[in-house]
Amino acid sequence: MKRFLKLARAAAIAALALPPVTAAAQVAQEIVRSLGAPDKIETSAGTLEFKDGVPTADTAQRVYDTLDFTNALNAYNNSFRGNSALALVKGFESIGAKPGDVIIFSELMDSNSLFLTTNADTVYYLAGLDLSKGPIVIEQPSNAVGAINDMWFSWVIDIGGPGPDRGLGGKYLIVGPDYDGPLPEGGYFVAHAKTNQVLYAGRAYLVDNDPKPAVENVKKNMKIYPYQPGSYGTSIAQALEGTVRIAGEPKIPETKFIEGTGLSFNTIPPSDYRFFELLNENVQSQPVTSLDVELAGQLAAIGIVHGKEFNPDDRMKKILTDAAAVGQTVGRSLNARFAQAHPDWAYYDNSRWMMMLWEGGAFFETPPPLYEDGMFKPLPPTGARTLDSRTAYYFAYTVDSPGMIMRISDIGSQYLMGFIDPDGNPFDGAKTYKVTLPKDIPARAFWSFTLYDTQTRSMLQTPQKYPRSGSQSYPSAAAEAATDGSTTVYFGPTQPEGVPRGNWIQTMPGKGWFTVFRLYGPKPSFFDKSWRPSEIELAKEKS
Repeated sequence: MKRFLKLARAAAIAALALPPVTAAAQVAQEIVRSLGAPDKIETSAGTLEFKDGVPTADTAQRVYDTLDFTNALNAYNNSFRGNSALALVKGFESIGAKPGDVIIFSELMDSNSLFLTTNADTVYYLAGLDLSKGPIVIEQPSNAVGAINDMWFSWVIDIGGPGPDRGLGGKYLIVGPDYDGPLPEGGYFVAHAKTNQVLYAGRAYLVDNDPKPAVENVKKNMKIYPYQPGSYGTSIAQALEGTVRIAGEPKIPETKFIEGTGLSFNTIPPSDYRFFELLNENVQSQPVTSLDVELAGQLAAIGIVHGKEFNPDDRMKKILTDAAAVGQTVGRSLNARFAQAHPDWAYYDNSRWMMMLWEGGAFFETPPPLYEDGMFKPLPPTGARTLDSRTAYYFAYTVDSPGMIMRISDIGSQYLMGFIDPDGNPFDGAKTYKVTLPKDIPARAFWSFTLYDTQTRSMLQTPQKYPRSGSQSYPSAAAEAATDGSTTVYFGPTQPEGVPRGNWIQTMPGKGWFTVFRLYGPKPSFFDKSWRPSEIELAKEKS
């Protein structure tokens, strides 16, 4: 035992004599170096310098500028949709339309006004609604398609064919974020919005190539007025609960319609420093809860905070101006050069026809459901927002809803966008191009092409006024099919020899353009891709 204790004591003394083992000595020096910063790093933000890991004052300023620029660029791309919604409302106001007034395009929308990729094939009727004083009732006419979106261009509810009235018409009740009063038991299609204002966008189809019946239906039957709690939709039994006072029917005011055809006004947000001033206006006028907290954080990082003054200094104004310039370039690149970054946006294999909404659906997260045996079959959530497709979509298009992107035939409409030729070149307004649609074009209602200005993303302004071609004979001649059933449409500065007027859309030398091909009431052959248009290619000149 004594010998054992002596050995143990000797071992303890030897252990105390060893040098201490530190945590740093246990970690490889390569790892330690990787955690630190060298004296100098060359980056896209410039040369960054450090003293034992501490940034110099100049380096810290470079980083602050880069961080502010990054937040501003993200704010631009992620909130262009909100500015687009506000720009529409301000455009309505510029022609005297107050909340609840309806702007109607009785002779269709033409190229005079600046609207993001509207068409010249349907009767548009549009309105801004103010929910700050209580819910609003919309008496929806029959035979419509459209949607209601909030002031961040988030979907609230579909109307018409894809909506709950299924094209038969009915009463919609739109409820704002601050309303906590009684609601009716029934009789309305009720939808809740997160913002104090919403955008109503309806379209009606022509009847036998004539817009007049659709216009008369809208003007006769559309009503917009405040909801009266305790009136229609509230039973005596509900009133007996003591939660609502019985009320008579409200006096319904006459709906004010403002004619939009032929007017010239702007509904598109600016793409310079003023973009952020408009964004601040939207933030100040809407509840703080209406905006995603991550996006609100990006806006706060550049000085846009609800309830606070937006007053950037000269340094920040310069950064915001740069971010707007890069931001609009992002939107233009994702649309016109999508094949470089997102070849999966192509609708067909080896094609320039694209539609970015198929990637993440109406909510930019999960592709739209499959449709089999009369039932939709939702796909599993991806858990990731398709940010590029959202940025690309809202830079050139407006009004998003589930009804716009679904795999069901005969209902709604489908869209294909064409920005470049088969060789990847943008379309030149001085050259003549053509596209051929095989027979049996998959559109139960009608189909059309519309040309747009690559700068404004609005209808291309030419002497034609309505830059379209399609199966309808209003407001310009219908396209004619060849003897084999196919239809060829030409795009060029002059009408090609032997080509019917309805098969030609005029372009302008020196002006770029792109097109949207629309199918209204799409048929199964569009979805299974057994029918496919040709690419838009240069037309061969006759020798």
